[in-house]
Amino acid sequence: MPDRTVFYVSDGTGITAETFGNAILAQFNFTPRHVRLPFIDTPDKAHQAVRQINHAGEVEGKRPIVFSTLVDMEVLEIVRASCKGMLLDMFGMFVAPLEQELSIKSHHRVGRFSDASKSQAYHDRIEAINYSLSHDDGQSNRDLETADVILVGVSRSGKTPTSLYLAMQHGLKAANYPLIPEDFERRQLPPALVPHRKKIFGLTIAPERLAEIRAERRPNSRYASLENCRHEVAEAEAMMRRSGIRWLSTTTKSIEEIATTILQEVRPERLSY
Repeated sequence: MPDRTVFYVSDGTGITAETFGNAILAQFNFTPRHVRLPFIDTPDKAHQAVRQINHAGEVEGKRPIVFSTLVDMEVLEIVRASCKGMLLDMFGMFVAPLEQELSIKSHHRVGRFSDASKSQAYHDRIEAINYSLSHDDGQSNRDLETADVILVGVSRSGKTPTSLYLAMQHGLKAANYPLIPEDFERRQLPPALVPHRKKIFGLTIAPERLAEIRAERRPNSRYASLENCRHEVAEAEAMMRRSGIRWLSTTTKSIEEIATTILQEVRPERLSY
């Protein structure tokens, strides 16, 4: 059981604090309890957060670790003064030195999403998500010329989660198409994709892992059999080689690693972070 609590305290969503904190904690072999405290944007909420943090330390007998992205100085000072945890003020660590280096004061704006409704980048991201959903699993051939990337691979090789990650995280319009037995019989890509070959990126997977994933969805089926998975993966990889398509195996890679590799290979012109 976790014997220490990690808090992510923010006057926004807490996503930045949690993402950064998790990246650091991944370097250590322990499993803490995670608590996100978002929208801590008033002194009253700050006092409540401090009480929760300090109570966790009293119960566990170890001081909590607190990753903070608080911008409001009044709120931050309350946490600094009263929190008995190990406080890691991420903005304080990085923003202040950058202000000095750049000779520019930061905006000290609360939350990266606070003015999203006015942001063209935000609307582009929503449009990309809608596009990726409507072009998931070969549902639509429309507007493929506007796609930033088109993922192909056998069913359950990771195309859908990767497409959505590229849309949500990077604002890219990502379509995905499953390679099916009819494609293998023709020994050609789906006809609708041929004009957009330069945008295509392939995903493959070890047949053994594919059989495990498919068995969770359709146990004891030919679809999930190891023999069929071996056949489909071999045919898909052969098709990608014949077509000159770049591809990678998703077997041991995270969605983040897959997406990063795709971005390096495809290098779409429209890319946001």
